[in-house]
Amino acid sequence: MPQDSDVLSMLMRRKPAHSLAQEFYGDPGVFQVDMDKIWYRSWLFAIPSCEIPKPGDYVVHEVGVYSVVIVRGNDREIRAFHNSCRHRGSVLCKTKKGKNPKLVCPYHQWTYDLDGKLLWARDMGPEFDPSQHGLKQVHCRNASGMVYICLADEAPDFETLAAETARYLAPHDLENSKIAHESTIIEKGNWKLVWENNRECYHCAGNHPSLCRTFPEDPRAIGNMGDGSELATALDKHVSRCEAVGAPSAYRIAEHGEWRFVRTPLLETAESYTMDGKAAVTRPNSSIPFKDAGALLKFMYPATWNHFLSDHSILFRVTPLSPTETEVCTKWLVHKDAVEGQDYDLKRLTEVWIATNDEDREVVENNQRGILTPAYQPGPYSEIHEGGLIQFSDWYSATLIREITGPRAIAAE
Repeated sequence: MPQDSDVLSMLMRRKPAHSLAQEFYGDPGVFQVDMDKIWYRSWLFAIPSCEIPKPGDYVVHEVGVYSVVIVRGNDREIRAFHNSCRHRGSVLCKTKKGKNPKLVCPYHQWTYDLDGKLLWARDMGPEFDPSQHGLKQVHCRNASGMVYICLADEAPDFETLAAETARYLAPHDLENSKIAHESTIIEKGNWKLVWENNRECYHCAGNHPSLCRTFPEDPRAIGNMGDGSELATALDKHVSRCEAVGAPSAYRIAEHGEWRFVRTPLLETAESYTMDGKAAVTRPNSSIPFKDAGALLKFMYPATWNHFLSDHSILFRVTPLSPTETEVCTKWLVHKDAVEGQDYDLKRLTEVWIATNDEDREVVENNQRGILTPAYQPGPYSEIHEGGLIQFSDWYSATLIREITGPRAIAAE
């Protein structure tokens, strides 16, 4: 089973602008390195804040060996804790979602406040100090309605992302939104294959008939040229038009490539991801004054990509389950006062991406099966259509190299 040094050696031999070696897409040892060095150290999108609008509302999110309770406190702050009682380790919250005035362990009823403080533990003796047995906190940040967690002891910087998120999402009111629909599917493919498929539209024409009614395939129009150095004229004009009304739209990517924003126009006069191209929600959750504002595309490796339209928003969350299984959770957000059947039709709102997700699942699973055969060898990416995919594989490789060889790795030795 490959160890850190083996993975590092394989990365150093990687051929640029080519797919990765077979081990990266299915080997349990490489998968464990991915979890240890990327998933357990990065900021991960977990939920939209509107999913837990009231004190006591909670969601349990599981990442690898970790189970995390994300809860809104009585002070309305959102916090995250390890879902493990400080007594004998039982899970506190057995359901994925719920509401409790306190967090009570189902085993021996140790009771915690929503801020993690231990309030009550029966018959623990006079020497017992409750203040030393509060819940273990997980780093948690609410960035303009998107809640991120980090499982590392020391979290990486979040301020730059928070500032850019606040700027780009200013017209999109996620805090005053609600989840109109949620879909969770399991794709039988490695998490990197899920991302690689997302980062290119080279496959779109042959696989996504519904999406291609409105979404542009031109990689220059969706910021998929890797570094964003070449953008389509249509994108330049669209960016200028949107920024003139206070909707930040220009291509912006992080120093190490882990996040990106760009607002792309949809095809012709399309307003939203619908079969007829018209808006899906008549009561929008954005302040943009025209309907054809396109989609603000945001990704944040390794856990989320998002589409923010003039009428609604779609948040996608990626969670690895095994070397060859990945959960993809999709949530459609509409204005909190939008009424189903009056302001939007649920089927019309969701049908394009429900179909697209299922089509992507099939594509990823076919890709995974082919990669696991002895005939597979890394192939070249299209620099015309797969610049975004090149950017992802470069980010992945550079991140692993940095985490394996960096100060934290040296300190651990």
